[in-house]
Amino acid sequence: MSIKAHPPRDLHQPVLLEATLDLLNPVKGESYLDLTAGYGGHAAAFLERTGARTSATLVDRDDYAISKLARFSEMGANLMHTDFVTAAHQLIEQGRQFDIVLIDLGVSSPQLDQGERGFSFTNSGPLDMRMDRRQELTAKQLVNTASRGELERIIREYGEESPTNAKRIAEAIVKARPLHTTDELADLIKQSIRGRWGKIHPATRTFQALRIAVNRELEQIEQVLPLLPRLLHKGGRVGIISFHSLEDRLVKRFFTEQSESGYEAELKVLTKKPIDGATYDVHNPRARSAKLRAAVKI
Repeated sequence: MSIKAHPPRDLHQPVLLEATLDLLNPVKGESYLDLTAGYGGHAAAFLERTGARTSATLVDRDDYAISKLARFSEMGANLMHTDFVTAAHQLIEQGRQFDIVLIDLGVSSPQLDQGERGFSFTNSGPLDMRMDRRQELTAKQLVNTASRGELERIIREYGEESPTNAKRIAEAIVKARPLHTTDELADLIKQSIRGRWGKIHPATRTFQALRIAVNRELEQIEQVLPLLPRLLHKGGRVGIISFHSLEDRLVKRFFTEQSESGYEAELKVLTKKPIDGATYDVHNPRARSAKLRAAVKI
């Protein structure tokens, strides 16, 4: 029984799929670890090549994603409903190693499209933004309880918003509390920086910043990167797809440190420059900002 290489149309279209397959070059019998399996787009394509579903482990902290990954479990794959740092530590403690490890750091399409998840200002919903709905902290709690200075810092650092706009938005949020929905917040941001934005919606950077803060995304990346060599067999390959400069900066720095470590290096970088989604995946609009970097264990 085969798994289709692409998920159903109503689910997530995997970003940079062909480029990832070409770069990581899965072959029959190899083991596969997907630390952000999402809705199985990448996993399906890789397992078509390896044919080793019982040697596959698929990880996600989103309960909805885990429900969609059940089809792989029925065919022998191991599912882990947790964040990728916790999964990495557990697998290392078990002595598990893999031939291929993939991390796709993007927000999945259903998370953006389902208004009740609160990730997107284009779909009305509660201010939630949790990738793992078991956790306590939500965007609503953060927006309504954080100090003005903390909100300003989050918006400036994680949203890469200008200092002036970050200050205006933080002040507007504090004055308008309590806020409950994505619509309320998006409209407030638009009013607070009226006439001061370019091509993108004025709420884009703030929503990104809050999502990163709620899910501790950058801390997760920083913690998982040094664990990757321990998850790989010798000759095993790792691919990481990032979607904004903060993520890519961390991945680039880690790979650069590996390439400059001489005899102590554990990984050899396969991508001198990242593979750019805007160039290599032009038909997928959600690949525009994607960057793929890869390395092999030496």
